Amino acid sequence: MKKRSLIPETRVKNPEPKKKQDGWIIWAAWADRITFEEIKEKTGKSESEVIKIMRRSLKPSSFRLWRKRIHNKSIKHRKKFKLSRKKMVEKIKIDHMY
Repeated sequence: MKKRSLIPETRVKNPEPKKKQDGWIIWAAWADRITFEEIKEKTGKSESEVIKIMRRSLKPSSFRLWRKRIHNKSIKHRKKFKLSRKKMVEKIKIDHMY
């Protein structure tokens, strides 16, 4: 019988790959909360390089779906994320006043 560890093992459907591989870039590009700026900090790849990797690695339909998703998400760019967060907080404050 295999001995169990005292530390619980968390199993996730899509575990985070190693950072030095293209797999991590693809994983991070699909993740909503990881910005292109963070990807550049961790891997040195710019947004255009990430797009090239995604185009090369994904099926054409998956790439189009990803581009459409990224275009509509304000989270993938830090400045847009901060602006959308600010607007959301202001809207919440206005809603609570009435």
